[in-house]
Amino acid sequence: MEIQFERRIHFTKMTGSGNDFIIIDNRDQLIDADNCRGLVSSVCRRKLSVGADGLILIENDPEVDFKWRFFNADGGEAEMCGNGARCAARFAYLKGIASKPSMAFRTIAGIIEAEIKNERVKIRMTPPHSLKLDFFLEAGGTKPFCLQFINTGVPHVVHFVEDDAALDSADVFNLGRTLRYHSHFQPAGTNVNFARVHAPHSISVRTYERGVEDETLACGTGSIAVALVASAKGLAASPVDVKTRSGETLTIYFEKSSNHDPVDFREVYLEGDAKVVYEAELWDETLIQ
Repeated sequence: MEIQFERRIHFTKMTGSGNDFIIIDNRDQLIDADNCRGLVSSVCRRKLSVGADGLILIENDPEVDFKWRFFNADGGEAEMCGNGARCAARFAYLKGIASKPSMAFRTIAGIIEAEIKNERVKIRMTPPHSLKLDFFLEAGGTKPFCLQFINTGVPHVVHFVEDDAALDSADVFNLGRTLRYHSHFQPAGTNVNFARVHAPHSISVRTYERGVEDETLACGTGSIAVALVASAKGLAASPVDVKTRSGETLTIYFEKSSNHDPVDFREVYLEGDAKVVYEAELWDETLIQ
């Protein structure tokens, strides 16, 4: 069934370190956020429509500058997305939705604070939780993987590799997909990160993203996850520069307390570029529900 619009929808395409998003000012409720899965999955299709890793609706909120509804490319709503949050914050500032470069907005994961620094945005994340270190799972008939887990707004599993060659050759799509749907992480599933620690302040990462169902060029919450679990294992210290598959670097800041078992993290920040690609109007001709 074709999706019909009362009027064409103005949108902005943005990218955060290689993660790309369609952002729509939905304060007039033109789009029914509770019933837009078909719209999201259609417009996020690459080559057949705009194409994106996710879609963000900006809406009114009585207590903070705005609230967002974030949807992965498959149309499913997600609790949090670090790179999307940075793009949403800069969008809100550019459009006057947030009047100051320091702002706060509501997500399913909680209130996010953001600071705009020209094209760079730094956000304060909600507290991570559910840290679990050094457990083993089989994936695709291979030998068991040594894994780490933490929820940084959304669930993330991390597998560390020994060298750059192992990271470059990692079968991110197939192994990532197997672990993403592994029974251990059901029913929610998980994002999957393959990471290489170069030094205490330098890590490289490749991420299979739940909802996109593929490797993406960057993942903000995944970059946070690899930095935090590396720190918990004594391999990293704040701040950590995380090099993403796009070649761009995200910087993770945090405070760690070793007085808890497992380790407790506070004041977690994510900083990186959030750039406008273009603005346009969405027609309904290519959108099939």
